[in-house]
Amino acid sequence: MKKLIPAYIRVLLVFFAAFGAMEYFIDSGDRPAFLKYPMVSVFLFVFLFLLIAIEIMVAAVDNITYNLMTEDQRKQLHTTNNLSYKERQWYKNLMQSLTKSTPIEHEAQLLLDHDYDGIKELDNNLPPWWVYLFYGCIVFAAIYLVRFEIMGGDDQEMELKKEMAQAKIEVAEYMKTAPDMMDEKTVTLLTDAASLAEGKEIFTSNCAACHRADGGGQIGPNLTDDQWILGGGIKKLFHTITNGGRDGKGMIAWKGTLKPKEIQKVSSYIISLKGSNPKDPKASEGEVWVDENTAKTEVATQEVTDSTQVK
Repeated sequence: MKKLIPAYIRVLLVFFAAFGAMEYFIDSGDRPAFLKYPMVSVFLFVFLFLLIAIEIMVAAVDNITYNLMTEDQRKQLHTTNNLSYKERQWYKNLMQSLTKSTPIEHEAQLLLDHDYDGIKELDNNLPPWWVYLFYGCIVFAAIYLVRFEIMGGDDQEMELKKEMAQAKIEVAEYMKTAPDMMDEKTVTLLTDAASLAEGKEIFTSNCAACHRADGGGQIGPNLTDDQWILGGGIKKLFHTITNGGRDGKGMIAWKGTLKPKEIQKVSSYIISLKGSNPKDPKASEGEVWVDENTAKTEVATQEVTDSTQVK
């Protein structure tokens, strides 16, 4: 039996609708869901198979039904199938409900008395689709007025400003913890064995040529004592490794070779070398560096201790 939409088009429409829905609702990152999750591909294959099977079954039922029809029923069916869509009853009913138009044979009842050079007018009612659209516009206008003019709702410009402000906050929070966004202000000292082991590997590959494998110093200064040319501590050391040593001499800048997270690890490893006493170390250079925060804590502790003893 003839259908309004061919079977192969129905199958493709339904299949791609299901495919699009799965891609929309399944979070698969930057890869299609059917590639990232094998079960999705299996489901789509089975779904397509079932669609084809259903169409074959429907076609078989239609064929059996047609064979059971009488000759008059078959003629009526062929007559109906040969009608254009405008001649079909469902189309006529739809247009009538949308337009409420008067049949042309009854238009004489709608003629107005107005006559201008033989041109007459019909007193037709407004079509329902137009009336419903007009009422919808009134409802939308009322809601819009209350929402934005009376209740002070955010317009598009205000929404954009709020979203931009929120985005700046989120970016700032991300940069506080993002390894590749780390700088000398946000870097922290690592003390866990795994990070120090990775820092040692980086040191051996990149720094040992100038500072020796044990950090005792060769071309570069001794890294195991408490004296520093450009300052010690994780923040100072991170800055020095990132941007290089003294102008015209000293260590090169490693920011183009090592990532911030790698510089953090090698800096933490170098700090862990303090007091390791390597064999035949290079003479100390620079000044003794004391962490200001540590010094302030020690002074405060000492003041509390002294006041307690006085009491």
